[in-house]
This record gives sequence, structure tokens and C-alpha cells, in this order.
Amino acid sequence: MHRNLIKTATLFAALSVILGAFGAHKLKEILDDNNFSGFQTGVTYQFYHSLALLALGILYKRYPNKLMEWAGYLFVAGMILFSGSLYLLTILSATKKVGLGVFALLTPIGGILLVAGWVAFFLGVPRVKNSDKD
Repeated sequence: MHRNLIKTATLFAALSVILGAFGAHKLKEILDDNNFSGFQTGVTYQFYHSLALLALGILYKRYPNKLMEWAGYLFVAGMILFSGSLYLLTILSATKKVGLGVFALLTPIGGILLVAGWVAFFLGVPRVKNSDKD
């Protein structure tokens, strides 16, 4: 499981770098500041949570338990819904497409999943015993 978390983290991180570069070099030319800001928020949160997923994958080897697994699932689902909905909203807004309301609901749901991932991560790391030197 820890290898899958690490591999998933690296893929999400690479994708955030690609999307960030695309946004900075191409999208910034065609989007207004509000739309570009939303896109950048998606990239930033995706990258931060890629790093969180990477740390989770590394720590999972030491603390393998269901809460750590759930943290990984929640981070992935949260990134897809939170960042993905911001990317989609940016595209729809830039192309003047109607129907933003349904997709706008995915952003806070994704945010809640990200927070839940952090809570599961916190609870998944057991308390250190006095005899444990680290």
C-alpha cells in the first residue's frame, strides 16, 4: 500500500507542476484575474496534498492501519473533487458555458474530504510510547 500511495503522490505532484506551468504561460493570457486565481488555488492545493500523500506513503510503512489507508483515499478523492472542480469551473467560465452551479458544489465537498484526510492521518499515527526513542 505504501508504494501505491507514493506513486499516486508523485503522479499528482507532476500533474500539478504541468498544470501550474500551463496556467502561468497560457491560461493567464486568456483568463481574468478571478478565474486565474481559482485555477491557481486548485494547483496549489493539489501540490500541497500531493506532498501530504507522499508523507503518508512513507509513514504508512511504519504505521500500517485503516486510518492511514483512509487518509490516502480521502486525500485522493479530495484533490480530484476540490482541484478538479476548480479546473473545470475555470474552463467553463473561460468558455462562457452555462451550468457552473453543479460543479461549484464539488469544491466544498472536496475541501471537506481533504480536511477529513488530515484528521484520519492525525488519528492514524499512533501515540509514541515512552520506550520509543523517536
